[in-house]
Amino acid sequence: MIVVLKQGITPSEKDKVRSYLTEKGFMVREIVGAQDTVFGAVGTLHIDPRQVELLPGVSSVVPISKPYKLASRELKKEDTIVSVGKVKIGGNRVAVIAGPCAVESYDQVMAIAESVRESGAVMLRGGAFKPRTSPYAFQGLGEEGLKILRKAGDAFDMPITTEVVSPSDVEMMASYIDMFQIGARNMQNFELLKAVGKTGMPVLLKRGLSATIEEWLMAAEYLMASGTDQVVLCERGIRTFEKATRNTLDCSAIPVVQKLTHLPVIGDPSHATGIRDMVAPMSLAIVASGASGVIVEVHNCPEKALSDGPQSLYPSQFSKLMRDIQALCPVVGKSLEKIPRILPGSMKEKGTEVPVSEGALKVAFQGERGAFSELAVRRSFDENVSVLPCHSFQDTFDAVSSGKAKYGVLPVENTLGGTIYDTLDLLAMHPELTVVGEQQVRVIHNLIGMPDAELGDIKKVYSHPQGLAQCTRFLSDELPDAERIPFFDTAGAVSFIAEKKDKSLAAIAGAPAAVYHGLKIIRQGIETDASNYTRFYVITREENAELFRSQSKLNKAAISFSVSDQPGALMDVLKIFADREINMKKLESRPIPGKPWEYLFFLEFQLPEDGSFDDLCKDIKEKCATFRVLGLYASVL
Repeated sequence: MIVVLKQGITPSEKDKVRSYLTEKGFMVREIVGAQDTVFGAVGTLHIDPRQVELLPGVSSVVPISKPYKLASRELKKEDTIVSVGKVKIGGNRVAVIAGPCAVESYDQVMAIAESVRESGAVMLRGGAFKPRTSPYAFQGLGEEGLKILRKAGDAFDMPITTEVVSPSDVEMMASYIDMFQIGARNMQNFELLKAVGKTGMPVLLKRGLSATIEEWLMAAEYLMASGTDQVVLCERGIRTFEKATRNTLDCSAIPVVQKLTHLPVIGDPSHATGIRDMVAPMSLAIVASGASGVIVEVHNCPEKALSDGPQSLYPSQFSKLMRDIQALCPVVGKSLEKIPRILPGSMKEKGTEVPVSEGALKVAFQGERGAFSELAVRRSFDENVSVLPCHSFQDTFDAVSSGKAKYGVLPVENTLGGTIYDTLDLLAMHPELTVVGEQQVRVIHNLIGMPDAELGDIKKVYSHPQGLAQCTRFLSDELPDAERIPFFDTAGAVSFIAEKKDKSLAAIAGAPAAVYHGLKIIRQGIETDASNYTRFYVITREENAELFRSQSKLNKAAISFSVSDQPGALMDVLKIFADREINMKKLESRPIPGKPWEYLFFLEFQLPEDGSFDDLCKDIKEKCATFRVLGLYASVL
């Protein structure tokens, strides 16, 4: 049952409620939500809920109808984010776990670990104990394999996960690994589940070959009831009548499970398909289904692999897959998990934020709380980051320049509205600042109103002029008589109607603004053109740049330059890129303040793979009147 505590409950009253439930034989978990604090009480004993409701400090008691109590979303409304070392799985992230099916040798694992880490994987997988259908097949290197995995994980700063097959190995394995993996064949090995759960460590639980969703969640319940709340579910294909693939990947289970449980779900396309060429498209299908990650098998020489070579990707194939996943993430409203992360991203309701500790990382953005710029912050940093809303672009730059904020996140380009020139102009005026990152956000507009409002109640709609323009079709079809009122900011419009508390007023803005102000999304995704994306720069002072850049493989650069006023001067610069076969991504010109009819050019391009960036800059400088590197960063595409 769920025991909802009163908001003003005292520590003494809370302890008495906990003691009462414990003495009655219940296991008690405290869960702090956005609005309420609850006790989840789980046990075999049945008592009259009214006995609990009479206790001081108790608001109400709600029974949990699902047989899986601790894993149920009835118990916990917010998504659980599982921490495995530096890696976070769940929420708005897509975490990629990669490595060989089996640990074969030190050199093999080190080579694969280096390649998948370079491509963007955040965790290393590899089997040290291999449960095989045939007793004559390779069974793994055992503890020696664990030692190799640990060395590779430490060398490349990646948490490791591997399968446990025997309860007697749990204690020994816990000293080597960061996350246990329960294989499909052991999903209902209840003694193993109990032993692993008692460690309290993170667990990756694969769905059994013929298991229903409820049986899968009940296996998770065994883990949670035994002591761990860090459980990641893994859909890896189920056995059906079809023989063209190794198994049938049940992508439809992912959104279903996410409605039933707060635990994160990932997918295993390697075991689901058993065929190398199908792994990449099925990985994308898993991400498109809303999963929080994938676990993929990679081998540097699959034809010689001791286990599952036909389903293992070559390192080059995995590298391309990572680029494809990164491009897909913004479409489904997620971002690719990277390590080391600086800080995470979920919006809290106003008044429920945890107080910011002194010295915590602070990131500035233009707009009010819940703006799309804050969403870009949340995807670039961690949940505990302290945000600094700024009134203007100038204020945002000043905050970063002065050290009031360590980083700033500002829009630079929109697919419908084009370049945001304020960002480029201010970047030119601040030589002490540099671009260190790039983030992309799909602009999904929502009609937001008071909690009790319905579509028919709306008489006035507030939003930024672009927001109103981008939702013209919806407003014309659904609210033809509603007055459209321009506002300085989409999130500011939500703040305005929240203060008015008038259900005839609505705002057009992103979902985070609705969550922050505790308002209702009346209609979701009302923009006329769904292909509306905004690209953001992450900026910081030059002395802070290396920390952020170290998170990713840098593949893009931005520069600014001016040329003399003579024929062919600009062509001479652009020809350098053509001769070196370097792909330019963006070229803009801006007037130079104080110099009428003179222009500063902004250019983005892909970094040369041969490492000749310094030589390139030297050649460009020779053709320019002025030259500056604005930043080096990892592209989102």
